[in-house]
Amino acid sequence: MTSPVLVTGGTGRLGRSVVARLVDAGQDVHVLARRQRDTQPHVTFFTGDLRRGEGIDPAVRGAGAIIHCATSTKGDAEATRNLVAAAAKASSPHFVQPSIVGIDAMAAWGYVKAKLEVERIVESSGLPWTILRVTQFYSYCFENSRKLAKFPLVGPVPGGFHVQPVDSREVAARLVELALGEPVGRAPDMSGPEVSSWKNLFRSYLAATDQRKWVVPIPVPGSKAVRNGALLPPAGHTEGVRTWHQFLADELREHRGSPGPASRVKSA
Repeated sequence: MTSPVLVTGGTGRLGRSVVARLVDAGQDVHVLARRQRDTQPHVTFFTGDLRRGEGIDPAVRGAGAIIHCATSTKGDAEATRNLVAAAAKASSPHFVQPSIVGIDAMAAWGYVKAKLEVERIVESSGLPWTILRVTQFYSYCFENSRKLAKFPLVGPVPGGFHVQPVDSREVAARLVELALGEPVGRAPDMSGPEVSSWKNLFRSYLAATDQRKWVVPIPVPGSKAVRNGALLPPAGHTEGVRTWHQFLADELREHRGSPGPASRVKSA
């Protein structure tokens, strides 16, 4: 494997974990960010803008692999095109793209539709590539649970959403493993170890934070595919080992101190 490895989105939750894993593996790392950051051992920051196509060439130059963690609610396809074009002009590095489990069945959703387009850009880039589809991150479930808990008396959750979320740090480890290996095309999808639902995830959050609310599943228009299991990984997927309850306990200890005794949570 040729160093360095370029990580886009290297200052985000997933990207930070990817960078740390690469450094632990003895790799020199390039990070492309929109603002300059403090230097770190074995990490070189480059400033640029993927959507505008600015500052990409210096970051890509000499990279043996690119792990494209940068993502936004809009502009992902354009950003990926610019990054792929710069990589093709450079040394044709191994392009590793995290994506989302089940996006084929949810292509009508704006963000998901964009991620599917990103996959197609990577696949047709002419670069050696690997795509890893993953389920929702525990951190995403945690932040949404915090928002839902702000509703008075009632906690509305998406009805019929069965999920198998995963720890982003375990995803980061898998992305690094893939990037340092040979390109495999579509890698087996990845999830956490447990199937759950938004209702149960939220109920466990309320219990852990000693809150009492009615948990009410609400039908979401246009979510038939999700209710039919689109967010669950297919057969042959790989799984992390860290559970939602382990993540929740650690997250609450880190940000709020140890939670008090679990309370009884009502459910509709």
